[in-house]
Amino acid sequence: MPIVVISGLPASGKSTRAHQVQEYFVSKGRKVHLISENEAVPKALFEKNAFFGDSQKEKVVRSDLKSEASRHLNKEDLVILDAGNYIKGYRYELYCMTKAARTTQCTLFSCIPQEQAWTFNTQRIEPDKLDESVEKGEQQPNNSNVPYTREIFDALCMRYEEPHSNNRWDSPLVVVLPEDTLDLESIYKALYETKPLPPNQSTQNPPLGATNYLFELDVIMQDIIKEILGAIKIGAFGQLRIKGSTSTVKVTTSMNALQLNRLRQKFITSTCRASQTTPAPLEQFSFVHSALRDQQQTC
Repeated sequence: MPIVVISGLPASGKSTRAHQVQEYFVSKGRKVHLISENEAVPKALFEKNAFFGDSQKEKVVRSDLKSEASRHLNKEDLVILDAGNYIKGYRYELYCMTKAARTTQCTLFSCIPQEQAWTFNTQRIEPDKLDESVEKGEQQPNNSNVPYTREIFDALCMRYEEPHSNNRWDSPLVVVLPEDTLDLESIYKALYETKPLPPNQSTQNPPLGATNYLFELDVIMQDIIKEILGAIKIGAFGQLRIKGSTSTVKVTTSMNALQLNRLRQKFITSTCRASQTTPAPLEQFSFVHSALRDQQQTC
């Protein structure tokens, strides 16, 4: 599904924007999955400031968020990833994940001056501790109203790598200030009225091959060679129609078993490199005959 990657400084209003996007797309009849860092951190049993002060804990939760987003990706429904997403390398990983799913994405940048963000942060009043009354296995409360300490806040601002529209992994980029009205229509068009990101070799898994493919290919090639050698033995030179195929092979006096088997090995090797993985019936192997003919003429 299309994905909206929300990014911004701490206390910049990311969750507010995420809920606005969620409400808009639900009103459009779309199924929406809101994946929030504010829920993932207490779910992993980390206190907010202790979590952001430990890079190893951050890696664990970032991995969980990415995995959850990947599970929900398809071409119709919407995923909203509500987190800081302050590392451009991590946003690039999300971009590659979107390409692999052959869907679209949009980056929403909640832009705000650092001191204004700190002012919003000081308005948060909840204590930074896990709820001990919550039984094991149950969800801890959302920590979005827990304030950052000044040390953690400044560290996150210093580490923040701002998204830019000229980066393909941040494009299309929607920038919104605290006083702005979010242009939800442009987000909708970017996700549902544009072509999906084209997959490339680096984002595609190689297709699984049939275990007996090479064996069957070798058998077919040997049968073709037997027919050619049989025609040579009886002196039937010229165009030879291979049984089960519409293609012909030109049989010449220069052909011999050693040469044909060398070409067979060469063709099988080139086929493996081209990642041909699904066995095909003999009538689909017309290219085999033409390859034999072309390679024989160049020898």
